[in-house]
Amino acid sequence: MKMSSGLMGRRLLGLAVAGMALVSGGAAFGAQPKPWEVTLQEAATPVMENIISFHNLLLVIITLITLFVLALLVIVVVKFNAKSNPVPSRTTHHTLIEVAWTLIPVLILVGIAVPSFRLLFQQLDVPKADLTVKVTGKQWYWSYAYPDNGKFEFDSLMAQDKQPRLLGVDNEMVVPVNKVIRVQTTGADVIHAFAVPSFGIKIDSIPGRLNETWFKATKTGMYYGQCSELCGKDHAFMPIAVKVVSDQEFAAWLEAAKKKYATNPANTYASAGGQAAQ
Repeated sequence: MKMSSGLMGRRLLGLAVAGMALVSGGAAFGAQPKPWEVTLQEAATPVMENIISFHNLLLVIITLITLFVLALLVIVVVKFNAKSNPVPSRTTHHTLIEVAWTLIPVLILVGIAVPSFRLLFQQLDVPKADLTVKVTGKQWYWSYAYPDNGKFEFDSLMAQDKQPRLLGVDNEMVVPVNKVIRVQTTGADVIHAFAVPSFGIKIDSIPGRLNETWFKATKTGMYYGQCSELCGKDHAFMPIAVKVVSDQEFAAWLEAAKKKYATNPANTYASAGGQAAQ
């Protein structure tokens, strides 16, 4: 039986999509690094969408500049070598060229600065938060507290029996979708850094200082990050897992978390089994 080219194309496309899902680890793992990935991770917040757009703009600009400089070098090598141009020009000044090579770079830098400052302001200007999460970096795991929703705290350690490898944890940070989440972070011992690429956030967790950032996840799912500041021998084994859920699911999780961690407000590293949980 002959198969039409259109049907064959759709089936091949379906197989390709399925293959990509398997390679990337499947939808259950959410946003995470992928093998041979050369682009930024998929955006899950407006800030990260703007970061990707700014990155793409800069990529175009630097590519055009590189090609322009390459073209000038080729022209110089071909046209102004000793064989092609045995009598070199004695010109020492050219007003138009000097104005151009001063003014054009200034205009390019201004064109880059405008969206850059706009993006920086968006990242640093924390809007009114719907939820605050306090994140404490410790050697070598994270502790999460929800100060506006009850006095409970829990630890999040890397779990060897969970996928994806080196990113799965025993207790995820859970937040509602389409809500402004303010992240207040500090360090309990040394400097750590709380970073989730899909959210476009990366901020140092410094002992004795409370830093803050924010994100607004527009898609449900699991999102992964890692400590991004060299903090000791197990620096590579303190992943970040953020589970974005619906309002109803978050309310249910919150009530369960209050009961689960009520008798042990600081679900400490020792009670979690220390390195065994890794």
